Amino acid sequence: MTTVIEVMRHGEPVGGRRYRGHGVDDPLTDLGWQQMWDAVEGRPGWDFIISSPLSRCHEFAQQLSKKLKIGYGLDDRFREIGFGVWEGLTPDEILTKDSHALDHFYADPVNNRPEGAEPLEAFSERVWEGYNDLRKKHANKAILIVAHAGVVRAITANTLHMSLDDVYSNLKVEYGGIVTSIIEDNKPPKLVIKAR
Repeated sequence: MTTVIEVMRHGEPVGGRRYRGHGVDDPLTDLGWQQMWDAVEGRPGWDFIISSPLSRCHEFAQQLSKKLKIGYGLDDRFREIGFGVWEGLTPDEILTKDSHALDHFYADPVNNRPEGAEPLEAFSERVWEGYNDLRKKHANKAILIVAHAGVVRAITANTLHMSLDDVYSNLKVEYGGIVTSIIEDNKPPKLVIKAR
């Protein structure tokens, strides 16, 4: 039996580049919608779609499920990580308050979280729990998760047994980027990373 789980990052949201975790619920721009439609064009079909509850994900997931005539659901475990006091701020706004904050964050994202931010380990655990529940519930099917860059990174780190620091510091996930995991019985999962 083979189970395929694809995780897709949402497209460009309204508001430009800023730290939007699960506390900022910006919708997609027109470009963001196009990025997502372009990303799914020509891909093999899915049996079910699950989405983060944030509008930049679930609005597209709902439209895609209607187009493909397949089931669709929401799972709060796939919402983006919380950025605490950085929620909604641009990098420039963060650097105005602390010129080294982003350097420290990217050098060690596990231990240099913004004040009030969700711990990276806890975020990774909730995403991985959702992934494994989905894998068991939809065994031998093809599933699409519509979520966030952080969710893609958490699944990648857990699947490849990589440190959270390495994945969060080094894996860039483009808007509309998709990571595919192929899970065969009694074998470790394989990951395929494909940009839009």
